Amino acid sequence: MSLQAYQTTATRTESPRETEYRLLGFVTSELIRIQSEGRSNLSAFAEAIDRNRRMWSIFSTDCVTDGNGLPNELRAQIVSIAAWVSRYSSEVIQDGADVTPLIDVNKNVMQGLSPG
Repeated sequence: MSLQAYQTTATRTESPRETEYRLLGFVTSELIRIQSEGRSNLSAFAEAIDRNRRMWSIFSTDCVTDGNGLPNELRAQIVSIAAWVSRYSSEVIQDGADVTPLIDVNKNVMQGLSPG
């Protein structure tokens, strides 16, 4: 099955909350992997950090669009987290800051999205 077919099938069967949880899990597992490998593969390291930043940017953009059904306070919190992720990601890439806070934020959000 092609990736596009899988994504289409997943979209039809998952709730938005489940999709967000799955995406956070995928991106977070990449962050954990690159954390354990260190910066030996700088390209993979930078790609994982950028993928996390882009994911949070998408979440933020979705929160400011008309029709988003989340409460305003939660939307503002997500936008704030996304801004922090963007700033901190630059510190990780440019200054060698630790990846752990990015992983922790993602895990905390995943806990809030988890069904049980």
